[in-house]
Amino acid sequence: MRTSLEFNNTFRVAMCVILSSTYDRMFPFESPKKLMAKIFNEIGRFPRDYFSNSTCQEFAEQDGSHRNPAFVRDETEKATSRERLRESTSRCSETVKGTEEVRSKWNNEIEFLMSCIAMSIGFGNIWRFPFTAYENGGGAFLIPYIVVLLLVGKPFYYLEMIIGQFSSSSSIKVWNISPAFTGVGWSQFCSNVALMTYYSSLMSLTLFFLVASFSSELPWAKCRDEWSDYCIDSSQTANSKMINTSTFLELFDKRERKSSAELYFLLLTFNFYVPWRRRSRKVVLQEKDSIDDGIGLPDWKLTLCLLVSWSSVVLITFQGVKSSGKFSYFLAIFPYIVLVTLLVRAMTLEGAATGILFFITPEWSKLLEPTVWYAAVTQCFFSLSVCFGSIITYSSHNDFRHNIYRDALIVTSLDTVTSLIAGCTIFGILGNLAHEMNLTNIDKVVTSGASLAFISYPDAIAKFTFVPQLFAVLFFVMMFVLGVGSIVGMVSGIVTALKEKLPNGGQFLLTLVDYYGTSFVVFILASFEITAVSWIYGIENFLDDVEFMLYKKTSSYWRICWFLITPLILITIFFYTVATLSPLTYGDKTYPTTAHAAGAVILCFSVFQIPFWMIVEILKNRKLPLLQNLKKSFLPTSQWGPREIEHRKAWLRFREENLKERNARTESKWLQLIHTLIRKNHRKD
Repeated sequence: MRTSLEFNNTFRVAMCVILSSTYDRMFPFESPKKLMAKIFNEIGRFPRDYFSNSTCQEFAEQDGSHRNPAFVRDETEKATSRERLRESTSRCSETVKGTEEVRSKWNNEIEFLMSCIAMSIGFGNIWRFPFTAYENGGGAFLIPYIVVLLLVGKPFYYLEMIIGQFSSSSSIKVWNISPAFTGVGWSQFCSNVALMTYYSSLMSLTLFFLVASFSSELPWAKCRDEWSDYCIDSSQTANSKMINTSTFLELFDKRERKSSAELYFLLLTFNFYVPWRRRSRKVVLQEKDSIDDGIGLPDWKLTLCLLVSWSSVVLITFQGVKSSGKFSYFLAIFPYIVLVTLLVRAMTLEGAATGILFFITPEWSKLLEPTVWYAAVTQCFFSLSVCFGSIITYSSHNDFRHNIYRDALIVTSLDTVTSLIAGCTIFGILGNLAHEMNLTNIDKVVTSGASLAFISYPDAIAKFTFVPQLFAVLFFVMMFVLGVGSIVGMVSGIVTALKEKLPNGGQFLLTLVDYYGTSFVVFILASFEITAVSWIYGIENFLDDVEFMLYKKTSSYWRICWFLITPLILITIFFYTVATLSPLTYGDKTYPTTAHAAGAVILCFSVFQIPFWMIVEILKNRKLPLLQNLKKSFLPTSQWGPREIEHRKAWLRFREENLKERNARTESKWLQLIHTLIRKNHRKD
C-alpha cells in the first residue's frame, strides 16, 4: 500500500474512499463505475490542494483496523493538531447523524437574482434617494454615497449573502456562528416588523392614488368647492388665462394658497386663521393637526387599500420561495419598463434639463458636514435592504455552490443606477412643474419624504396636456409593484425565522417609525453584525468559508472592508450622530414627549435584544468556568456550517487542512493578520 504514495492524488483519494466506504456514508457504494465517476467529479470541483494525506488520515483514523502507515502523519507533528483533528472528526460524526433537513430552494438561479432586485429596488430609490441627494448637496452627495456604497454597502450585502448561503439558515438561526450575538437576529426581526408597517402604509396610499387615477379627470387636478378661496388648481399654470402671472406667483410664493394636489393629500393648517378649516372634508390622509390627544380612528378607504395590499403579498408568498420566485420576474422587470418610460417622457418636457441640473449641481461645502455622511449610510442601508435579515433569508434558499459574488455585484450596482435614473426622472418632471409656474427656484416645488411621491409628482402630472391619467396610472402601478417586491422579502425573512425558531397611523407615525425603528437602529445592528462575523468568528475562518463555497479566494478589497474600513466608518458616524442628535420634527411641527417615549420604546425593544440574548446564552453555560463559558457563548456551535451532509463533511476536512497550514506559520499574530488582509504569502517552517 505504501507504493500508493507514488501515484497522483486522484488515485490516493479513490483508494481512501473505497477502504472507508463501509464506515462512512458520504458516498453510497452503488457500483464501482458510479463511485469512481462521483470521486472524479468531486475532485474536479475542489481546489487543487484540497485532497491530501490528511483526508485519508481522517478516514483511516475512524477505525483502528484500517490504520495504514502510508497515511500516518509524522510523529513529530504537534499534539494540538491531532487533538483538533479528533475533535473535528467527532464533531463531524455528531452533526451528520440522522436525516438531512429538507429546505426549499429557488426554482432556478435567475429567480434568486430577480427576487433580490425586486427587494432592494423600492421606495428608497424612487422618492427617498432624490430628495436625500437634493437636501444633502445635490451632485456632491453622490461622492459620499458612492464612497459609502463601495466601503460599506457592497461589503455588507456580499457578507450577508455569504453567511445566508453558507449556513442555509434564517437571519436568527444563522447566529450559530456566534450564539451570544443571537440578539442581532432578533433585533433585525423587530426592525423588519417596524419596516413592514412603514412600507404597508405607503402601499395603501399608493393603491388609493392608483384607483383615483382612473377617473375621467384626476381628482387632485382641481380645487374642491370648500377649498376655492385658498386653493390653486394643480392643472393650472402661470400662463393660464384664469389668473394673471404676477398674482399666481405672489399667492404661491407667500403660501397664501396651496395646490389642489397638496390639499388633496394633506389638507394642513395654514399659517393664518381659516374659518372653513373645521368644516372642510379631508380626502386622503385624514390626518390630525397634532397627535397630542391621540392618532384618531383609521379611515375605511385606506384600511381597505391596506387589506388589498397585504392580500397581494400573501398571494405571492403563500408557497414561500417557490411561489414568490415565479412572481419575481414581473416584480423586478416591470418597474424598470415604467421608469424608463417616465424618464423618456420627462426628457421631452420643457424645463426638464433645468430640473436635472438642479438635482446634480454639487454644493461642495456639504461634504464637510457629517450629517451628509450619515444620510449616505442610512440611504445605502435603506435602499439595499441591508441589515434587516431579508438578504440572509433569500440567499439561504440557494444551492450551496451558487455564484453569489456575481449577484451581489449586479444588485448593488443596479441599485445605484436605478437611484440616479429615478432622481433624473423626478427632478426632470419637477423642472417642468417649475417651468409651467414660471418659477426660477425649483426649491418652491420640491417637497420632502413621501410628499415627493404623493404631492409634487401628482401636481406635475396634473399639468400634462396629453392623457395625464395614463402617466398617473403608470407611476402608481410602478410604486405599488416596488412596494410589493420589497415587502415580500421582509415577509419571507420573518416567516422563515419564525418557522426555524418556533418549529394606521398616519404620516406622523410613519416618520416616527422610520426614525426610531429603522434609520437609527440600522447603525447598531450593522456594527454588531460585522463585529461578530469579522472579529469574533474570525476573518480567516470567514475567508476560508467563502473559498470553500465559491472555489475562489477573496480579494484584498473585500478583506480590508470587512475587517477594518466598514466597521470603522459605521462606528464613527454613529457616535457623531448621537453626539449631535437634534429633536425629530414632522415638517415644522415638533413631536410631543409621549411620541418620543413611544419611539424610544421601539428603539430599545429592538436594540435590547442584543444584550438580552447574550445574557441568555451565558446563563445557559453558567456551570462552566468563566473563560469556557465565554468561549462557548461566542464561538460557533456544532450546528454552524453547511446544511447538506456531503458539503458539511467536505468543509470540516477543508478547515482541518487550513488549520494545519496556520499551525506551520512562524510569524506573529498581527503580522499574519496583515498578510491575510493584503493576500501575501505567510512564512512557514
